[in-house]
Amino acid sequence: MADLEERADVVASGSRGTGAGVGVRRRRAADLADCVRALGDVHSTDGYPAEWPDRPAAWLTPDGLLAAWVAEVDGRVAGHVGLLRSGPGELAPELWSRRTEGRPELTAVIGRLYVAPAARGREAGARLLAGAVAHARALGLQPVLDVLATDTAALALYRRLGWTALGSGEQRWASGRTVVVHCFAAPRE
Repeated sequence: MADLEERADVVASGSRGTGAGVGVRRRRAADLADCVRALGDVHSTDGYPAEWPDRPAAWLTPDGLLAAWVAEVDGRVAGHVGLLRSGPGELAPELWSRRTEGRPELTAVIGRLYVAPAARGREAGARLLAGAVAHARALGLQPVLDVLATDTAALALYRRLGWTALGSGEQRWASGRTVVVHCFAAPRE
């Protein structure tokens, strides 16, 4: 398992271009307070998550979490991503399954991805995604994700990085709110 962690960190790190000073590593329990602080900054600026969780640290550690990473900029936690086991009825795994005739349980869902406003423009989001994708593939799983149709910055990132659009649909949240999401699969290796 250490090899998987090291491989994901190596894929996601670098030191050239706009990504200088950005590192990605596995999230540790001690990082959660900093992750919540950065998430609060993102929520204030962008409204993500669309519904602020009652327990933000628990929201970052949902059931089915396979692994999580943080981006550090200048030694501070500035971003986060999680990789989750896909569950029954999730839209992105279902759409991937219909398109490829693969079983939905062969997917892993990328979620809880955000980068603090002060750290943007330095490829932190792309590096977080690369780490999660590398780990999913090392586990033999196809990375998929969904994003709110209104999150134009995230949509632009996924398209710029070559993610394949799988389709769109509605999600009904526990709060009773219904939202439209677009689903994507990671680019082929």
